[in-house]
Amino acid sequence: MYCAEQLGELSDLLTTVEKENTAIIAVSSDDPEDLQAMVDHIATEREGLVIDYSLLSDPVGSVINRYGLLSQIGPGGRPMPHPTTYVIDKSGRIQWHMTEVDYRVRPENEDILAALTGL
Repeated sequence: MYCAEQLGELSDLLTTVEKENTAIIAVSSDDPEDLQAMVDHIATEREGLVIDYSLLSDPVGSVINRYGLLSQIGPGGRPMPHPTTYVIDKSGRIQWHMTEVDYRVRPENEDILAALTGL
């Protein structure tokens, strides 16, 4: 669970080779229409920023619950996850992660890049 704007910036920091060997996937409790509205808003506000990774909608919290990241049930019964970033290697092992209680606290892109470099 990550801020789409930060992920767009992270994607821009990857080299061509890193982009070929790295998948960025964002999971959100927003429904697909809200995710598209967010992408459209970011594209308007940050001209040239392209969201070139997968945005997965999890409005019932199936994935959020599977990873034990449910923070609370928000307005309208929507699951609210703890913001979490994982770096997972090709064998499926989590090599680095950060989970935060405060939704405003996210890892720096440099920390994520350092974890990717360590794979």
